[in-house]
Amino acid sequence: MQWNLRMRAAERGIWKSVELRRMLADAGLQISAGKMSALWTTTPTTIRLDDLDVICTVLDCEPGDLLVVDKNAVAARQPREEETGTETAAPNVIPRLGRNRTLPPA
Repeated sequence: MQWNLRMRAAERGIWKSVELRRMLADAGLQISAGKMSALWTTTPTTIRLDDLDVICTVLDCEPGDLLVVDKNAVAARQPREEETGTETAAPNVIPRLGRNRTLPPA
């Protein structure tokens, strides 16, 4: 996912995180300076839906405007064909027998 908070804020004429933080506080969402800085500069790993509601209300946008699917990242996570191979059989498992252990049941 790509986080487009700064782009959406810029479209509304908000150029500094302090301005957005002030507007969010006026709408009832108190965000610490550290959390605001993280939201402004990086993609959050988690975000509360209540917070997202207020952010979208202040920026007059939808969650889909802030969160954009990165198809390249999804494609990079999928295994390539040569890595998976054509065989789907399970590998042979050879038990390691220790002292006084018997073979597993057949």
